Amino acid sequence: MAPSGIPGLRGTDHVGFTVPDLEEAVTFFRDVIGCEIFYSLGAQEDSKGTRMRDKLGVDPRARIRDIRLVRCKNGANFEIFQYEADDQNKTQPRNSDIGGHHLAFYVDDIVSATDYLREKGVRIFGEPEFKTEGPSGGENWVYFITPWGMQMELVSYPKGKSYEADFSGRLWDPRDS
Repeated sequence: MAPSGIPGLRGTDHVGFTVPDLEEAVTFFRDVIGCEIFYSLGAQEDSKGTRMRDKLGVDPRARIRDIRLVRCKNGANFEIFQYEADDQNKTQPRNSDIGGHHLAFYVDDIVSATDYLREKGVRIFGEPEFKTEGPSGGENWVYFITPWGMQMELVSYPKGKSYEADFSGRLWDPRDS
């Protein structure tokens, strides 16, 4: 049987997302989440051509004020953008919207991590949920929101998840890193 998928695929290198204020976002990721800031790619624009549309699928006059690369312990890197564009939608999508998304961070102890975020003034959506049934049994999770409105999640499953008893394959597990 021929292999399927992208030849040579090894995994996710980074997740890119746009924020309204790059300095606020970088400060949040560094000072609250605990990420390491690596480097800046600087401003990018094409004031006369179509490079921005051709390469990135955005308005040809869109301007990237800066891009920062961030790493949060183990897992994919984050490429954080701050764009300016005349046709820019400035409404943060909800999870239920097309293009909605969230970032999830694995933690060893969800209660202490949630308490920490509260102490930092971060808005938490309710209390951590402790799943006991279904394929995600053993998982604990809670959503929180950044100062600019992006949804994020803390997740923990220190003893694994129930699906592991029935499947030979495994989802990527940050506990293995």
